[in-house]
Amino acid sequence: MKLNINNPVLSKEIKLRFRSPKSFNGILFYLIVMCIFVFGFIFVTMSVNRTSYFTPDESFFLFMLLSFIQLGLVLFISPGLTAGVISTEREKQTLPILLTTSQSSFQIIAGKLLSSIAFLLLLIFAGLPIYSLVFLFGGISPLDFGLVFLFLFVTLFAIGSLGVMFSTIIRRTIVSMIATYGTMLFLTTVTGFLAMMFAQLMSLSTSAVPTSFPAYFLASINPGVLMASLLTPDIEEAITSFTVIDFPIWGTYLIFYLSITVLSLFIAVKNLRVNMKRHK
Repeated sequence: MKLNINNPVLSKEIKLRFRSPKSFNGILFYLIVMCIFVFGFIFVTMSVNRTSYFTPDESFFLFMLLSFIQLGLVLFISPGLTAGVISTEREKQTLPILLTTSQSSFQIIAGKLLSSIAFLLLLIFAGLPIYSLVFLFGGISPLDFGLVFLFLFVTLFAIGSLGVMFSTIIRRTIVSMIATYGTMLFLTTVTGFLAMMFAQLMSLSTSAVPTSFPAYFLASINPGVLMASLLTPDIEEAITSFTVIDFPIWGTYLIFYLSITVLSLFIAVKNLRVNMKRHK
């Protein structure tokens, strides 16, 4: 079956990746673990509560746990999948051959990015039937479901684009991975710590109407904070009332990470053939 995509790099990479038995074994293992977790959670909850039913509140809590598990999957696997796509070609000395083809720099970068995150996208889609079990018990609306997955896709493409950018501008794969994981850890942990620090400084302010844009911005670009605010709107209301900035944090998150995606891909495309241009 042919891929209806006019990008030979993407077609070749996807065929090589998904023809390996390891890919399907990985998906099977992931689904088995997810099923054990979901049914184990339901069984333990009913056993502890000594009931024969699962309440909507418990279903919503299960949905929150699954959402954060998916977020962790995106954050910690995306750098490993994308941070070596170009640097590995350079280390194998196959990048010059790839650059002599008729493919443009954007086609090569886009093909490498999409083929690298395709496996993770497949994992997310494969987990949809397990996610849908929460609808049997109530407590979850289709809007919540859609927002969480839209958030995961935006985050996945942003982290993946950063990985491709570092893989393009850094010659060594291990250094590229360290840079990508370091950036991911900064966005997920350091931003949260700095947001709390600025919020604490703001609470000590003597201004009549104190505002703290740094605290608001750092909290808005933190994936964990946004995930929690999507699942619990009270968190967003608390951030808005505390920082006195009436702008939805999901809007700031979307603008920031879409900008990161576009900028990272632009830098990767511009630097892919930089050595060739120097020798002209």
